[in-house]
Amino acid sequence: MNTSTSTSTRAGRHYATAFAERFDLRLPLVQAPMVGATTAALAAASSNAGALGSIGAGAMTPEKIAAEVASIRAATSRAFGVNLFVLEPAAPDDATVSRALDAIDPLRAEFGLPPGHAPERYAPVFRDQLEQVIALRVPVVSFTFGVLDAADVTRLKAAGSYVIGTATHVAEGVAWRDAGADAVCAQGAEAGGHRGTVIDAERNPLVGTMALVPQLVDALGIPVLAAGGIMDGRGIAAALALGAQAAQLGTVFLPCAESAIAQDWRKRLLASSDTATSVTRAITGRYARGIRNTLMDRLEAEPARVAPYPVQNALTQELRQAAARADRGDYLSLWSGQGAALLRGRPAGCGAAELIDALDAEWRAASKRIAGCAAVE
Repeated sequence: MNTSTSTSTRAGRHYATAFAERFDLRLPLVQAPMVGATTAALAAASSNAGALGSIGAGAMTPEKIAAEVASIRAATSRAFGVNLFVLEPAAPDDATVSRALDAIDPLRAEFGLPPGHAPERYAPVFRDQLEQVIALRVPVVSFTFGVLDAADVTRLKAAGSYVIGTATHVAEGVAWRDAGADAVCAQGAEAGGHRGTVIDAERNPLVGTMALVPQLVDALGIPVLAAGGIMDGRGIAAALALGAQAAQLGTVFLPCAESAIAQDWRKRLLASSDTATSVTRAITGRYARGIRNTLMDRLEAEPARVAPYPVQNALTQELRQAAARADRGDYLSLWSGQGAALLRGRPAGCGAAELIDALDAEWRAASKRIAGCAAVE
């Protein structure tokens, strides 16, 4: 029996998939970890409502990770996840930094900021973050931007963590499976935020969710989670029909009351169309999907000046923080998936629990429709 589409039972409770049963999920849903948007409150509320809540900790110091995990544990006894970026320390040459700042400084000046300079560190030290999550014995740890070696995966599992890798095409999924990951998140081209591509990253392969999920399911033999363009219960049901064991949704959670994003970002999400987003590397140095705005346009105008990630990300960070304080969406990184227009009709500013209630009802109704069609056949 294919456990990705079967119904399992434990103590009288029915689960859509083995993944949902493992984490006692009311519905096969992961609230996506999104750096700068997800909070401990959002993760805890999502887990308490029956999904798997998670935080994006790629930009956090080890001390901040410990504080966020403590906050989640104080608010829920259920499983939750932490996501990290697999990065090597950045050491750009002076010319790379200077070229990037030549393009960024005029934008900084519009917010009254002085000319930028190279920071002491461009990103937290990944190895220190990894040691922290191992020490904290986090229930679920997911990774993007790289593939861990098998020894690190083994250490995480010994600490009781369930390990999820990110794959944007089949070769990446195979690499994570071979490293010993428990599951792989299939990040389709429709997904908002940074692309997790590791292999052929410069080519930026954009495989859609519908094409990617079944290929990974067929190739891997471990649970696959579907991410990218999924905004409602119909999408969750479709993901399971393709063989996924859960759907990971991010953009739909951005307008939630527990989200940390600026008000103008929320407004632009709710007003966006199906063609509102673009994939760019100009803002952070790594390909990412977001709502097109002035910041994207102006930095893309000088592509030769864009530094690689995480250098460009660090050099634009103070500018984006100033824009957030001023609630000026034109100069934010408005990460969003292609399905944002499907937010229309949902209550503005609702809590994560209310959203998950709605998604659960939608998914169950869609699953019944699919079962009815199968019965007709």
